[in-house]
Amino acid sequence: MTRRPRRNHSPAFKAKVALAALKGDRTMSELATQFDLHPNQIKQWKDQLLDGVSDVFDDKPRASKAPQIDVKALHAKIGQLALENDFLEGALDKAGLLPGARK
Repeated sequence: MTRRPRRNHSPAFKAKVALAALKGDRTMSELATQFDLHPNQIKQWKDQLLDGVSDVFDDKPRASKAPQIDVKALHAKIGQLALENDFLEGALDKAGLLPGARK
């Protein structure tokens, strides 16, 4: 018997399976057959759903996953790089190493 390749399930599918398990109208074995999953996997997803359900009603705002961007520092870096490019362009032009089409 060969092993089947690893499958990645979407969050929507996981939620559907976990909610079906949470209803309790079918046994784990029946759900496993219906969704073609191992009963342990269904149990894990059900437990994750129960653990995370309290976050739905939490009054605290969620922490953003994207890091805060410091626009002032980015503008300073852009200015520094522009200054360096201008300096190097002038130095290469004086040395005669800059092509004439650049001007």
